[in-house]
Amino acid sequence: MTAPQSPRPQQPSVAEPLDPNTPPVRTDSPKQLLGVYIKGMAMGAADIVPGVSGGTIALIAGIYERLINALGSIGPHLWQIFRQEGGLKGLIAVWRQVDATFLLCLILGIATSFATLAGIIKHLLDNQPLLIWSFFFGLVIATVFILLSEIKRWSIGRATLFAAGLIAAVVISNLPLLATTASLPYLFFAGAIAICAMILPGVSGSFILLLLGAYDTVLEAVHTLNFTVLLTVMAGMATGLLLFTRALKWLLARYYQATLALLTGFIAGSLVKVWPWKVDALGTLDSVAVENVMPWHYPTGPHWLMTLGLMLLGAILVSMISWWGRRTNAE
Repeated sequence: MTAPQSPRPQQPSVAEPLDPNTPPVRTDSPKQLLGVYIKGMAMGAADIVPGVSGGTIALIAGIYERLINALGSIGPHLWQIFRQEGGLKGLIAVWRQVDATFLLCLILGIATSFATLAGIIKHLLDNQPLLIWSFFFGLVIATVFILLSEIKRWSIGRATLFAAGLIAAVVISNLPLLATTASLPYLFFAGAIAICAMILPGVSGSFILLLLGAYDTVLEAVHTLNFTVLLTVMAGMATGLLLFTRALKWLLARYYQATLALLTGFIAGSLVKVWPWKVDALGTLDSVAVENVMPWHYPTGPHWLMTLGLMLLGAILVSMISWWGRRTNAE
């Protein structure tokens, strides 16, 4: 691991290093909160697709460190803050400590995507997989190039971390799917593991659910509003989130550039999962494929005009999100 990083730069980049001590008190305007809500919708849409991470969108949109900082501020010490102030002032102090307005807007955006886009994206995955995978492939490639430009002073250590993240993501993407009955305790466990993946850019929480055999159960629960299943998964996610974000917050605060190299490697490795030209074991088209093939071996042909056009669209979109993130961070 490289030495601790220097203080944060004057001009914010795609993602600024965290303050390791006290989280800043943010007073967002309604316009800024609307922006957070929209970014949350983008994160939710990405998390629905097995192989794409909402953390990737958060990182490129410039809210990743703020998200980790806010989540890492949740803990037993909040009770002490509440007791010191007491009553309404105590609640307000706790609210500000965890940047709860930001988290609430982000969660509402994610929930909106899950409620409105889950059916559409599932339909595309089932019926037009080449379209949606091409779009996200272009999005991820552009994300990798943007984040690579944010890593300053490459060293052997940082290059090694990038390679380690890439290899880990490729290995995860090629793990066999589990066939299991999704009981409530198992769904709690799956939620805890999946949320850790959702926070890591490049590692898809929905794909982890798919690997664990819980993806269809959770998606069906969203469609049918099965609150027993949903609350169980959410409880698991909350538990995993509180445990995982503290470690990630510490790393980002002290080894920002090295951690960014590792996270970028995760994103680069996820390209294996979002490769557009997929077939199942029988060589036919399938939305949850087990094998990537070269474009000219795809059963219906490579469809170059359509696939390259959608890749370009994805790259343009993520570049616009990156530009927007820089602009809002600078305000």
